[in-house]
Amino acid sequence: MYPAGGSPAIRPSGENGPVQNRKVLVVLAVVLGVALIAVAIVYWAEPAKSLPSFFPGHVAGSGHHHAKHGIAIFLLGLACLAFAWFNSGSKRSAAQSS
Repeated sequence: MYPAGGSPAIRPSGENGPVQNRKVLVVLAVVLGVALIAVAIVYWAEPAKSLPSFFPGHVAGSGHHHAKHGIAIFLLGLACLAFAWFNSGSKRSAAQSS
């Protein structure tokens, strides 16, 4: 019994499924990391009144900059990029590398 798409969600490890899934995760992590860093720059550059209304910290008429929001989102973006970096390398065990 397969999901509605007609193919299994998880392929056996003998096929290229897990490798392909890892590549998709790496691409998504890079895109998300770059987007989060861009949002952090917006938090640092714009006062609270100029932030888009869907951003946390938007306050109409406020000239305050949300530096802590920017730092937190910047660190999340760096974490996404680090995740992508560590998952983009080859899968070698310690015994194979010696």
